[in-house]
Amino acid sequence: MDNGTHYRTCHLCEAMCGVAIEVRNGQIESIKGDDDDPLSRGHICPKAVALKDLHEDPDRLRKPIRRTPDGWQEMEWDEALDLVASRLHRIRQEQGRNATGVYLGNPNVHNHGALVANLPFLRALGTQNRFSATSNDQLPHMLASLEMFGHQLMFPIPDIDRTQLFICIGANPMASNGSLMTVPDFRGRLKALQQRGGKMVVIDPRRTETAAVADDFHFIRPGTDALLLMAMVNTLFDEGLVNPGHADAWLKDIDLLRLASLPYRPEAVSEHTGLDADTIRELTRALATTRKAAIYGRIGTSTQAHGGVATWLIYVLNILTGKLDATGGVMFTQPAIDLVALGAMSGQQGHFDRRRSRVRQLPEFGGEYPASTMADEMLNPGEGQIRAFVTIAGNPVLSSPNGGRLEEAFAGLEFMVSVDYYLNETTRHADVILPPTAALERSHYDLIFNLFSVRNTAKYSEALFEPEADSRHDWQILLELAHRLEKLRKGGRLPLRSELGWRALKELGPDPILDLLLRSGPYGQDIGPVRTLAEPAIDLIMDILPSRHPLRGLAALSPLNRRWQAIPKGLSLHTLKASPNGVDLGPLQPCLPQRLYTRDGLVNLAPRRYLHDLDRLYERLIRPRSKDLLLIGRRHVRSNNSWMHNSRRLVKGKDRCTLMIHPKDASRCGLKPGDSAEISSPAGRVVLPVEITEDLMPGVVSIPHGWGHNREGTGQTVAAAHAGASINDVVRDDQIDTLSGTSALNGQSVKVRLWRAERIRKRA
Repeated sequence: MDNGTHYRTCHLCEAMCGVAIEVRNGQIESIKGDDDDPLSRGHICPKAVALKDLHEDPDRLRKPIRRTPDGWQEMEWDEALDLVASRLHRIRQEQGRNATGVYLGNPNVHNHGALVANLPFLRALGTQNRFSATSNDQLPHMLASLEMFGHQLMFPIPDIDRTQLFICIGANPMASNGSLMTVPDFRGRLKALQQRGGKMVVIDPRRTETAAVADDFHFIRPGTDALLLMAMVNTLFDEGLVNPGHADAWLKDIDLLRLASLPYRPEAVSEHTGLDADTIRELTRALATTRKAAIYGRIGTSTQAHGGVATWLIYVLNILTGKLDATGGVMFTQPAIDLVALGAMSGQQGHFDRRRSRVRQLPEFGGEYPASTMADEMLNPGEGQIRAFVTIAGNPVLSSPNGGRLEEAFAGLEFMVSVDYYLNETTRHADVILPPTAALERSHYDLIFNLFSVRNTAKYSEALFEPEADSRHDWQILLELAHRLEKLRKGGRLPLRSELGWRALKELGPDPILDLLLRSGPYGQDIGPVRTLAEPAIDLIMDILPSRHPLRGLAALSPLNRRWQAIPKGLSLHTLKASPNGVDLGPLQPCLPQRLYTRDGLVNLAPRRYLHDLDRLYERLIRPRSKDLLLIGRRHVRSNNSWMHNSRRLVKGKDRCTLMIHPKDASRCGLKPGDSAEISSPAGRVVLPVEITEDLMPGVVSIPHGWGHNREGTGQTVAAAHAGASINDVVRDDQIDTLSGTSALNGQSVKVRLWRAERIRKRA
């Protein structure tokens, strides 16, 4: 790589921050914010600086390794790929296609090469036992988008740069930089909101970093968000505040919502939630009467026992108050590569509950079963039991509930392979580890997070460093495995046409596909004066073909469609390479009802599966409030799940893996500053130093997510020295949102007491 400054998008969280990386003699000299990036505008968080640490990390694997009686042994690539393919194929032949399981971790969505290659790999693997981080994260949002708007990726995004009131419930964008709301420099954007006379209200069981800079803050008990939100819906109808605005013409079933909300008066939910009735009404009136306003919820509202209903109700509140598809409200992106339209064109809007898991009968979503049942499918004998497993850029032992049970399950497999460049808490159970190149050794375009961005932009980054000679990108690993599996399934030889297709795909790689998608999208190539001849043909196609015809879908997406006349044109990989800071494609724009994918072209306000689940919410309403201590997770700006703890600069300083507890609860449990506490549940127990703070609601305790690097046999030396404890060692995997199958990571009951060693010491 040439000396000088190189521009790139940081991939280490959802924010898509632009960075300027100074390189001298093949080494990174500095990493700073890119002032000319149209989205992040010079902002970076501490994680971006750690790109250097990840690239230079001596613990990162560079060659394939396999487990032997004498320890890990390096392998050559062809030998490793042949071994993995043959073992996976043999288990499929002997025990059936569903005897293999696969888990896709969060980093896959930051990597366009992996996203492209995962499709043919999963097809070649052939199993229905697919899992991912989705069901530990955003599944309720995807389900609500599918049910209400007709497409699982149609996420309404808060128009934070133009809103006047931002209500944030169960989210901490100061630490996350947004989540399903790509918003770098949230602090700066909040200051701008407040300077124009706007206001932010935060509702959370913890006074988070976001709450600390809010105009108003309210505690809420974990797991009761749906009760609060339903009381707000009740108030809208009761006080005549329902006003969907221009969206009224394409809504249905408002009356069903009114009837459903009747039992949930603010007085009825007050004791459960911890918010008094007057506060609930004031919040509702503020949302209804502020023209530019949005309510936004995230992990705290989605990964809980009523996460499906809570997420649906957030969407409902925005719609009933006229904020949907409205400037300053919640809007939809129009990215340069429109995965929403492309998916719809190929009939892939998403699906739910087409089949159920073998052991617990949990519903699939988009072809994946909930991660909370992975261990069940490995540990329970019978036809379809998982005996082989593939993990791709994931560490479910730390990131999925009941990590101890998952360890038991992985240890009992016949074969396991991991595509990962770390020997971590999950991959240590593998028989073979296939390490891909590091992020700075491959090109980058963010296919996914542009769908969630608060502004439409596009940016391509070329590889900063040449990969080592004998290395493989993850897309190359996955395509090589897929090719080998297909050949084995066909008896060792593919038909010539198929063989040539595989060779071409492996030779082509993801970037030419990226270029084609950019050129054919709404911001793609213009044809100048010929446009006047092409437009009538496009109009004719749109008029005469059925709405679901593929050719009509292509015409709708084409840059020649009259719908896209007003937006910039000429986008291609070439133009993005010539604009290394990125290209600004403008603010979010109204796009409904044209962008709805429901069969009747209407927003489905009251999907029946949500109405049916209200019976369960009503049971919660009439049940006496639990007196147990309730556990919630938390996130820090220097951390992202489990994969950022081998950077010394990110883990140094004060211990951040602590048990947060309110003074009243600490006193009741016999805890004092400096003590260590034992936190236990039916899933297991952990020991952590105590952090006594009034920033936590009484009755609530908090452990950060992603720690627990104290397992033997891992290869991350910095992480092991700052091990902490895993919240998922005490989070039960049998606690889920039964509507969606999402793991109930927040709001589970735990017991807390002084750690036994501390008790003995104090007695002595």
